[in-house]
Amino acid sequence: MAAAADDVTSAPPSNRIDVFWHEGMLKHDAGTGVFDTADDPGFLDVLEKHPENADRIKNMVSILKRGPIAPYISWHLGRAAQLEELFCFHTREYINQLIKADKEGGKQMICAGTFLNPGSWEAALLAAGTTLSAMKHILDGNGKVAYALVRPPGHHAQTTQADGYCFLNNAGIAVQTALDSGFGSVAVIDIDVHYGNGTAEGFYWTNEVLTISLHMDHGSWGPSHPQSGCVDEVGDEEGHGYTMNIPLPNGTGDKGYLHAMTELVAPAVSQFEPDLLVFVIGQDSSAFDTNGRLCLTMDGYREIGRIVHGLANAHCGGRLLIVQEGGYHVTYSAYCLHATLEGVLDLPEPLLSDPIAYYPEDEAFAMNVVNSIKKYQTNATFPFLKQG
Repeated sequence: MAAAADDVTSAPPSNRIDVFWHEGMLKHDAGTGVFDTADDPGFLDVLEKHPENADRIKNMVSILKRGPIAPYISWHLGRAAQLEELFCFHTREYINQLIKADKEGGKQMICAGTFLNPGSWEAALLAAGTTLSAMKHILDGNGKVAYALVRPPGHHAQTTQADGYCFLNNAGIAVQTALDSGFGSVAVIDIDVHYGNGTAEGFYWTNEVLTISLHMDHGSWGPSHPQSGCVDEVGDEEGHGYTMNIPLPNGTGDKGYLHAMTELVAPAVSQFEPDLLVFVIGQDSSAFDTNGRLCLTMDGYREIGRIVHGLANAHCGGRLLIVQEGGYHVTYSAYCLHATLEGVLDLPEPLLSDPIAYYPEDEAFAMNVVNSIKKYQTNATFPFLKQG
């Protein structure tokens, strides 16, 4: 599974994606149990792997290596983050807590569903460092589109605590690094099925980062996840109006997502005019994921990828960092990733057909919700939105 550093394929630089990966991230093992609880009730013969397991990522790596998109992929070896690199987003106290838990042998539930076991901290450092390598690749002008294929995921991790399978906020650390490197503004588009609460919280008080999250309308899920993801969480102080939440109803589907992208996301990014775009992807928004109910298919992911890359070309000189988050259907997640990157590449025809039939969409309801959110945003305070 090891990827050679700078294994560049025949695709021209203008039509390739630089993928950053390190097999050491497979060492994180969240265990088995009833879904993500690690519970063994004693009356089941077969316990399932935790949803965030290595198999899901192995398939993502293999489909990019051996699938029809392989000629468009250039592989780069990731690295572990240095502790000092983490402090631009996380507090020293929180990082020291994780280090202490690791030194004590791991085997700790940091918060509900989030387990730090032997190998987990090493994997988390690799995920953060690999994301930073992908960001630096863009910052140094070595490529325009870079994809950090990482685990454990990160977008729920807040500055002071773990949450939702996440220890370190890979995207958040990379965004702050870009700002510290001289970029004046960054837009984040998060399509994981769960609210990217940690990233939003990290930049909640600044107008340098526009965070946009399209997610299932799940609300807060406990002490580790106090944010609700509702439309009225819009940022505070200088950041008031720079957090944009788009909670979507179950069954939204491809057409509902594309309506949200064209009516809400694209206008916001266009008027914010960022220097860099960060695309936070999770395939748990798919039609067949056990962790979500938003019913995206490969066609939907493909079109979202196309729209996001178009925004990067229009406003950021093509600079686009893609960061992996959730996606728990071991096979379909890989297919949806493939489709997303096809869209980013703006290929004229799909390279892979969808192996699974469509799930019925309630198109009208989802569009009504998106239009309602748009009306709220028009009447709320979003400073960069020019009211017509």
